[in-house]
Amino acid sequence: MSCGDDNPAATPTPCEDVQGDGRWMSMHNRFVSDSKGKEPEVLFVGDSLVQLLHEFEVWRKLFSPLHTLNFGIGGDATQHVLWRLINGEVDHICPKVVVLWVGTNNHGHTPEQICGGIMAIINVINQRLPQAHILVLGLLPRGKSPNPLRDRNARVNTLVQAELAPLSFASFLDVDPGFVQPDGSILHQDLYDYLHLTPQAYQRVCRPLHARVKALLEAHAP
Repeated sequence: MSCGDDNPAATPTPCEDVQGDGRWMSMHNRFVSDSKGKEPEVLFVGDSLVQLLHEFEVWRKLFSPLHTLNFGIGGDATQHVLWRLINGEVDHICPKVVVLWVGTNNHGHTPEQICGGIMAIINVINQRLPQAHILVLGLLPRGKSPNPLRDRNARVNTLVQAELAPLSFASFLDVDPGFVQPDGSILHQDLYDYLHLTPQAYQRVCRPLHARVKALLEAHAP
């Protein structure tokens, strides 16, 4: 599925330092440093939807007790996460579950390319953390009204589910509780900027996510 050098979404690429402050690379280096001496059971990796989760009470209540690390960076696309994982972020840890949530920022890429990028990440995680189960979260709908990016994200989800179906070490979880209303709109009470989640929306997303992660950890227990 479009893995390899001909797919920009599956080609490890550091994020361009547009602002000139080195923030992205500094965060990557901090993650590498933070991982040393830690023994997380669970690792979250991805974009701002992962990063911002760390700021909410739901993280402290549901995921911190599971000994969880959060390696989310806002704005990351699949090629950025791929670069980070290849360059040290998982070299010092052995989590039992890796939660991957990325792809909505892959602007200019086709659904097939984005799926290829996600599968390239999964391959790297499986090679470096063969003991871990990889839980891939479905991309959420975005935008107040129906738009091409919603259609793209839905297509990515369909492709990724099909790719994961035969794999024993990875699975897919649709965490959309029904953000799209019957008239096709999304409420700002759920996605405050029609992309990022409000605290109440994180609650709705994280209840089934927490249940799945706990089940995977229990299945992993000796």
